[in-house]
Amino acid sequence: MPRFYARRRLTMAAAATALISAVSLFNAPTASAALPTPVSAATARTYLASLTVATEDRTGYNRDLFPHWITQSGACNTREVVLKRDGSNVQQNSSCAATSGSWYSVYDGATWSAASDVDIDHLIPLAEAWDSGADSWTTSRRQSFANDLTRPQLIAVTDNVNQAKGDQDPATWMPSRTAYRCTYVRAWVQVKYYYGLSVDSAEKSALQNYLASC
Repeated sequence: MPRFYARRRLTMAAAATALISAVSLFNAPTASAALPTPVSAATARTYLASLTVATEDRTGYNRDLFPHWITQSGACNTREVVLKRDGSNVQQNSSCAATSGSWYSVYDGATWSAASDVDIDHLIPLAEAWDSGADSWTTSRRQSFANDLTRPQLIAVTDNVNQAKGDQDPATWMPSRTAYRCTYVRAWVQVKYYYGLSVDSAEKSALQNYLASC
């Protein structure tokens, strides 16, 4: 075979291998939380301006009033769906429990290889929702809120970080990763707007300040 054709075949083979590698890399899952993309900062600012400002009602909250985690598909409940969505190379058993994988927590930048180290955060905490208007909702609507996979309301994060956040709003708690704060406040406002929840004055001021730099 002439050298020209040999070199050409070798070059084409190398190109094909590179293309396959590139496609594989592009399709490879990454350990990065897949929160539904929130509205833009401009839209969030518009939404925030329309939210009712009210003092929060800090009485009567009971976590059991927000039924979760509900079955979403087959044997999989909401927590298990989010673990699969937000993780990388997540393997599940016949009961839908995650048996392996990795999870990157966008709040603090930690990566975990055990599902037990990961919580599913309600971005708008259930107690915060209750204090902002959910106390007047039906149980069905509270269930929908607590298991909402469509809005940017549920995300897999480091369990200790989620527990430290508790029921705090952006006036007193924000992700330690500053790179994620813009996404966080945009999601916060979108969820509050969608569900018609109020904001208190300190919360609104904090959201305005963060959104101003988005």
